[in-house]
Amino acid sequence: MTTPIRFDGGTAVITGAASGIGSGLACHAASLGMRLVLADVDRPRLDAFAATLDADVLTVVTDVCNPDAVDALAEQTWQRYGRVDLLFNNAGVMATGFTWEISFEQFERSFAVNVHGVLNGIRSFVPRMLNAGTPAHIVNTASIGGFLPSPLMAPYSASKFAVVALTESLHGELKMLNAPIGASLLAPGPVQSGIFNAPLVDAAKRPEVQQFVEKLRTMLSAYGLAPDEFAERVFTGIREGRYWLLPQPEMVDEPLRQRMEGILARRDPELPAY
Repeated sequence: MTTPIRFDGGTAVITGAASGIGSGLACHAASLGMRLVLADVDRPRLDAFAATLDADVLTVVTDVCNPDAVDALAEQTWQRYGRVDLLFNNAGVMATGFTWEISFEQFERSFAVNVHGVLNGIRSFVPRMLNAGTPAHIVNTASIGGFLPSPLMAPYSASKFAVVALTESLHGELKMLNAPIGASLLAPGPVQSGIFNAPLVDAAKRPEVQQFVEKLRTMLSAYGLAPDEFAERVFTGIREGRYWLLPQPEMVDEPLRQRMEGILARRDPELPAY
């Protein structure tokens, strides 16, 4: 990011805003004096959360899988505020199970939300941002799972790998145009949220899968950052102009180094420590 963006009085758009990482980002943006556009598919939860914020808030029920819905989100944002300073393409879902037992519909849903949701945000907002010609920044949420794939999480890992590639392409394209718009890749580690609280589908009810999910829930409880602390680290990275937003480097640096060394040495992948 070469040009500082506006926080106080600026506008932040956040998808998947009603809970978890999205709600933490919204609370922190509000504390900086930003105007908020909060998008989520869950209207009751979205409205209830928005009511807790001391900020100028526009809520828009949005299915990020639907390009028309995201385009409507962008249109309402510009009609209300006339600008976007920060765009968080944050909505995401999880699916667990053995790859061959996870339904095609679950794979489709994972890519529709985790990848196409980000793509739809880019397609709807970036042309308007370019036309505005004012400093802005885009943050796409991937995961440390976008660098470190895991068994029993193929839809999540594969879709988050795609977000890593998509965001790096976007970053390069904005640089080619010398646009006043920055882009960052956000790769969370464990953050306290309800992402593993959804009931397991039939294909994921094997004992091995149940034990795996329970370990992940325990890890979130023991090591997960609170959304507000996580958001503070994210905004610090944005201020410092970082492309790689890795708020929990202790969770990724050493495993990623080992993975890269393993690839260069042509070693077989190893199972994650958890």
